Amino acid sequence: MRQLVLDIRPDAPPTLDNFVVGANIELIASLSLLAADRGLLPAPHLYLWGDSGTGRSHLLQAAVHLAADSGRPTHYVDADSVGATLPETPDALLAVDDVDRLGPDAQIALFNAFNRARINGQSLLLSGPVAPLGLNLREDLRTRIGQSLIFEVQSLDDDSRAAILTTLAERRGIRLADEVVDFLLRHGRRDLPSLLAAFDALDAASLEKKRPITLPLLREMMQQGMAI
Repeated sequence: MRQLVLDIRPDAPPTLDNFVVGANIELIASLSLLAADRGLLPAPHLYLWGDSGTGRSHLLQAAVHLAADSGRPTHYVDADSVGATLPETPDALLAVDDVDRLGPDAQIALFNAFNRARINGQSLLLSGPVAPLGLNLREDLRTRIGQSLIFEVQSLDDDSRAAILTTLAERRGIRLADEVVDFLLRHGRRDLPSLLAAFDALDAASLEKKRPITLPLLREMMQQGMAI
């Protein structure tokens, strides 16, 4: 399985292929199976959790797109948009993002969705920032989530982060000095979206100023207010 993303543009549509796998090989494989058929996994539902910036929303949307491409009914909803009901479409993959933000009525709606899932053939794919025991939800719902297949989304290590930046630079025909990568990883925000945003800002400054991307250029941009 690919370890590095091939299309890591910020506007690239979320897919399992353009997620940086890192230590999440088993999670990606399970999402692929869940998208295809709820009966292929030891549990019919899946809950994934992890820190902000680890790609939870990307993974939910990617699984939904994969299921839709295979002809399966799908629904992707953010917790803030959930009211007193959730879709009851038979055999659908129902993805609910950020379940920790569900209000009281929405928590009941998700609990009812668990109860109906066996009858209507739905699979539930859920995400949150912490393991089920740490969710600030009603106890019966937290218990149902805890009975799902559970994965923690593992963060990238520094070697993977550096390889991604180097790969992106090579694809744009840019030589990215090692000292720039080291500085970003030591002093900047370490989640991938922030690193890519910093690289894009440096790339734009390099083109505008007709200068290579070096540590002096990075320091100059930071003095002008660029966040890393």
